Amino acid sequence: MSLSRPTVLKIGGSVITDKNKELGVQMEVISRIADEILEANTKNLVIVHGGGSFGHPVAEKHAVKEGFTEESQIIGFAETHHVMTVLNGLFMDALIWRGIPAVSITPSSCIMTQNGRITHFEDSTLKHLMKMGFIPVLYGDAVFDTTLGFTILSGDQLVAFLAMRFNAKNIVVGVDVNGLYDADPKTNEKAKMFDHLTLAELRNVQKLLGGSNACDVTGGMANKITELIPAIEHGIPVLMVNATKPKNIYKALKGEQVRGTLIEKE
Repeated sequence: MSLSRPTVLKIGGSVITDKNKELGVQMEVISRIADEILEANTKNLVIVHGGGSFGHPVAEKHAVKEGFTEESQIIGFAETHHVMTVLNGLFMDALIWRGIPAVSITPSSCIMTQNGRITHFEDSTLKHLMKMGFIPVLYGDAVFDTTLGFTILSGDQLVAFLAMRFNAKNIVVGVDVNGLYDADPKTNEKAKMFDHLTLAELRNVQKLLGGSNACDVTGGMANKITELIPAIEHGIPVLMVNATKPKNIYKALKGEQVRGTLIEKE
């Protein structure tokens, strides 16, 4: 059993939750995305999902990302991790019910960071289940940190890390807009979408991007791009599509024509 190059699929928290409502889940969207994953039947798939209105509000309330400074944050860490397992459970339900052999991997049990960056990753379980044909599902999580005590690991850092570790053939990022724009399309109707960007062009665009308006302890679109750059430098193309629109994730996984932003090294 050898390990083939996987596709890493990221489903943003803003897609599967209602970011304006704490613990607001978009179950019909999760179900549709699960349908598309089933239909695409992608071999060697790794899935990562974000926290949206589950992880972010709790993490923000207890300043989990900033690290351990006082006793009262201990329950905050536990609660942040717990609500992420709840969201992950709902996501897993949709996959398992459809006969998709998905297995949840809890980041806080196999990953440690130092100052917020992944330094230790115990990947033997992950490798084994991928070799056997399972689909691992990971998520943004509250994790332990050798410098800060604990912090928040964003799904985006995790995506790039996994893609490089397993030499992924591509990354598909499902967000709640059509792709990457030169301004926030939700607040600026003149925002222009990019269909294709090279790494050099992307660095220029980065300067135009702001943070996220919704509660997002991991920093919105600008941070998403910063986290994905190492994987792009590694030669792994990134396709960003609107996962709130039916069939987009299916098309992206199948390599079919789909509206979105393709970012390549050159």
